[in-house]
Amino acid sequence: MEPLWSIWWVWLSGALVLGILEVLLPGFVFLGFAIGAVVVALVLLIPGLGFSLPVLLLVFAALSLASWLVLRKMFALPTGQVKRFDSDIND
Repeated sequence: MEPLWSIWWVWLSGALVLGILEVLLPGFVFLGFAIGAVVVALVLLIPGLGFSLPVLLLVFAALSLASWLVLRKMFALPTGQVKRFDSDIND
């Protein structure tokens, strides 16, 4: 029996849980982890590749960080665009 961390559907179900957490607690943090878990699940679907736990965790961490940085860059508010109000609406 192969270890639990080397089964692709375990990583995919973890990604689903992280995606649900992202809906409940938005902020692109859990979404980055979910994308990393999906990619690890896709890598584990390739037959003949046997990865150890440290290698899988390293791939997961690197892909999660990269996807979080891309999401932050894509969906961040533009800098320097703060709306200022000089008068009150009740004046």
